[in-house]
Amino acid sequence: MVTMADVARIAGVSTATVSHVLNGTRPVRARTRELVLSAVAATHYTPNTVARSLATARTTTMGLVLSAISNPYFGELLHAAESAAAAAGYTLLLVDPHEDPDYEVTVVARLHHHRVDGIVIAPSAHPEAALAYLTRHEVPTVLLDRLIDAGHDQVGSENRSATAALTGHLADHGHTRIGLVTGLTGLSTTDERREGHRDALLARGLPADPALEVGGGSETEAARLATHRLLELDDPPTAIVAGNNSMTIGVMQALREASKRVPDDVALAAFDDFAWADLFSPRLTVVAQPFSEIAATAVRMLLARIADPDSSPHTRRLAPTLHVRESCGCPG
Repeated sequence: MVTMADVARIAGVSTATVSHVLNGTRPVRARTRELVLSAVAATHYTPNTVARSLATARTTTMGLVLSAISNPYFGELLHAAESAAAAAGYTLLLVDPHEDPDYEVTVVARLHHHRVDGIVIAPSAHPEAALAYLTRHEVPTVLLDRLIDAGHDQVGSENRSATAALTGHLADHGHTRIGLVTGLTGLSTTDERREGHRDALLARGLPADPALEVGGGSETEAARLATHRLLELDDPPTAIVAGNNSMTIGVMQALREASKRVPDDVALAAFDDFAWADLFSPRLTVVAQPFSEIAATAVRMLLARIADPDSSPHTRRLAPTLHVRESCGCPG
């Protein structure tokens, strides 16, 4: 196996100089850099990452714990997080705990055993055990999307005011019976979006009817069944807010099955934009989260936490954007 010493001998420099060229740890003269890179190419030298990690106590890997990877929202998060990690010289290791708190602890421990330098996690509805493990083992950690008061760095969207804007927009169109299809019970995103919905009703003097709030479980089929329950009420809603993009599909399926036209029979607005929301007829009114910025911020926060483990934790809330289209009753 070719070693760094072999590269240094061929280039006529010290091994420290080779290290500085390959790792960018110190400026090197252009001619010296050229000699080193030529020697690397001639010898097909590959850095020994295991030896480097033993010497530095770093593996330049970070874990990403993310459920529901098939959800387009999390897909965009994953792409942005991987790009941000790669730009910093890190490899991202992805695991899916499937919204199972027990398995969440297992995958967190596996990442820890693989000596990742830190972990970004979108916590489950009951993440206490996983977060306790991370705290106990002093693993640098950033919470993503689902924010809780857990003493960790965290970054996500401003859910409450954004949902209030959605519901308020429908109310301002004259709707007084506005249904809400909520996400998985126990998630902070579910609670915050419900609170925002109620904020908008209260601000306009509208009652918050419990019958108009139904659980969609953050997934398509549960949302479809929940929407049918709304439509079967004696006094059904004239407008519906869907709590995420997967549930939006279920809501639309139910409306089609019930032969309800959007927005003529039932207006629709949704949390989360997605690639085809602008292609439906009518086009969907949505709140769009800044996916890429959230993921890139999470990676930057984790790198900062790795560099300074004792600094105070920070919470970042990034503002979504309301895209008004035709499904709410607005003209195109």
